[in-house]
Amino acid sequence: MGQTIDYLRAEQDLPEEFYQIYVVDAGYKVLGTLPLDKFLRTPRSVKIDTIMNTTFVLVKAEEDQEEAARSFERYDLVEVGVVDESGRLVGVLTIDDIVDVIQEEAEEDIRLMAGVGDEDVSDTTVDTVKSRAPWLAVNLVTAVLVSYVIGLFNATIEQMVALAVLMPIVASMGGNAGAQTMTVTVRALATREIEGGRVRRLIRREMVVGIFNGAIFAILIGLITWLRFTNAGLGVVIGMAMVINMIVAGTFGILIPLTLDKLKADPAIASAVFVTTVTDVVGFFAFLGIAGLWFGLF
Repeated sequence: MGQTIDYLRAEQDLPEEFYQIYVVDAGYKVLGTLPLDKFLRTPRSVKIDTIMNTTFVLVKAEEDQEEAARSFERYDLVEVGVVDESGRLVGVLTIDDIVDVIQEEAEEDIRLMAGVGDEDVSDTTVDTVKSRAPWLAVNLVTAVLVSYVIGLFNATIEQMVALAVLMPIVASMGGNAGAQTMTVTVRALATREIEGGRVRRLIRREMVVGIFNGAIFAILIGLITWLRFTNAGLGVVIGMAMVINMIVAGTFGILIPLTLDKLKADPAIASAVFVTTVTDVVGFFAFLGIAGLWFGLF
């Protein structure tokens, strides 16, 4: 320890800031690390190899910066060594470097979820249109599908105008619930928090959450509908549709991003379009279908 302290004091070619010392062999392969707080508290006569950490995290020089950022988040690091293909230490990354990376990646994910890619405020009108138009076109196709489902129940809606007033409520609640689950899932995929058996557990959890949320809001909207239209049956119908759509929203809010990720597509880009479509279609179909059966409107 004493020799190392004297060396550090005399050496001119050191980084401006560093948080730990790396112990390497003659080939510059890392043998261990020693945090500065532990280093400064140890007597000069102690040998470094007796107190160094032999369990440590390293990142490869060719590794994607997002993967390096995940290592910092996963292991609560402030600094990590960078090694080349041969395992030789070639540099270090510190937390101030990674904060910039995390901000860049977070901004990229937000843009992708909105379907605007790498669009910037300085982009030309043509570039902006090219960036947004494809996903708006996909959204148009899904909107036509939703309108087709509604069209199947034209006769039902004509016989009970209240259905047209209440339809958006079921779809909107399902869409928001699906968006909540989808956002959590996309973030978990981005940080590699979903692995193996955790997938099944998350799917079960979201289904149960959908059941509970569906029951809570089914009771609320059922009572409101009953009081507003003085029709208890209509309250029961919208309550049943609410439960169904909330369960579907939670389930597909996690299944769609997972499926896109398996297909090597970026779930942050396309998930919102498909989740919204599913909740809209199921919401309208469940509400109008149950209403038709309940009131014998078919």
